[in-house]
Amino acid sequence: MSRRSRWITLGAVWGVVVVAAVVAPFYLEGFWLQTGLFAMSAAVGAIGINLLTGATGQLSLGHAFFLAVGAYAYVYLSTDVGLPTPLAAVVAVILAGVAGGLFSPIAGRLKGAYLGIATLALIFGGQHVLFNAEPLTGGYNGRAVPPMELFGFVFADSPGLVLLNVPFGALERLWFLGLLVLAAAAAFARGVLRGRPGLAMNTIRDHEIAAGVMGVPVARYRAGVFVLSSMYGGLAGVLVALVFQRAVPDYFGFLLSLDYLAMIVIGGLGSVAGAVIGAVFVSLLPQLLTRYSDALPLVAEPGSGGVSPAEAARILYGAAVVTVVLFLPGGLHGLATRLRRVIPRIKELRWPNSAPAPASRR
Repeated sequence: MSRRSRWITLGAVWGVVVVAAVVAPFYLEGFWLQTGLFAMSAAVGAIGINLLTGATGQLSLGHAFFLAVGAYAYVYLSTDVGLPTPLAAVVAVILAGVAGGLFSPIAGRLKGAYLGIATLALIFGGQHVLFNAEPLTGGYNGRAVPPMELFGFVFADSPGLVLLNVPFGALERLWFLGLLVLAAAAAFARGVLRGRPGLAMNTIRDHEIAAGVMGVPVARYRAGVFVLSSMYGGLAGVLVALVFQRAVPDYFGFLLSLDYLAMIVIGGLGSVAGAVIGAVFVSLLPQLLTRYSDALPLVAEPGSGGVSPAEAARILYGAAVVTVVLFLPGGLHGLATRLRRVIPRIKELRWPNSAPAPASRR
């Protein structure tokens, strides 16, 4: 397959994806719109942790802390301070970066499991503050999230907006906002990885000593990527708060950080597409299995002592994760890359060039 054909095929695929994403709010019910929005917010956060762990090789178990900073900062700034919601969202992302900057001296000096253990302090300390600082966070019950208002357009269930006989409520409106945020976050991260910073990050991950010899400021890059990853986490926190419409401390716990690590491992380390694919996989698969758990083959009838629908969903989800990790070392994105290389070769084997070979001269 020629390069032009590959570009045409890739453009067609992306065209189908874009059209499907645009028309989805006109056909999907509220449950799937909310699930898709959670997947978008997870993808934004996964891109950030993939820049840190996948591209630079720094392990972090505290990513959920920066989501909490973004979510609660947006609520506080827009509700208590009275900032316009777009400005509150921007400042919340900056504050998440500031929180990452305060921790960056540690991130610049530690690596691997040592940094992962150190970032656990962010989770434990953050959970303590979220549960006990009730005037700021609302305690166990959390706080209501004010809707985003941009140029007079409110992303809420306000009546009056109907497109193609479909009433556009909060989820339908947030769907397009989530698409724009995800596209911008992915484009920026892709530009970073394809430029000189991305080359330096990959060199630090693969050959740290060689990177230092070549003049790469290793500690400075580690600290900078940690701040950038924190800002991505803050942006994801703002988006998930807008979708959930309430910031609750229980959501921003240690398990959420583990989910983000699972996303980048399953999707593929070091690539923006892998982070997005992994986020969609981890966000959607449990919802699908739970939604249709009654039809799963492992489920037994009530009262028979067998596997319940919820247990069957968890078992199948765990089996899917283990299968991907064991048999797809490059993640789902690596599988897609290999298929793009293998399929043209299979076609050439099945349909070889039938033109006769030129006759040799005597």
